[in-house]
Amino acid sequence: MTQKQYKQYNVTGMSCGHCAASIREEVSEVPGVSEVVVDLAANAVTVHGTDLDDERLRAAVVEAGYGVADPVAA
Repeated sequence: MTQKQYKQYNVTGMSCGHCAASIREEVSEVPGVSEVVVDLAANAVTVHGTDLDDERLRAAVVEAGYGVADPVAA
C-alpha cells in the first residue's frame, strides 16, 4: 500500500512568480507528485504525493535552475 507523504525543501535563488512557476513545472513531472506548493517568502517548496523520491525531487529543482538544501523533516 502506498502512503501519502510530503517533503519540504529550502530553495535558493528564487525571487519571483516566474521562479515559482518553473520549479512547480519541473517538480510536478516527478513520478508520485500530486501537488507542489512554492512559498517565495520562505524560500521553500513543499511536495505532496506518494512514494516520493528525494533524489529525483532535488534534481527537478536543480533542473529548474535553483539550489536546494536538505529537506525539512517530513
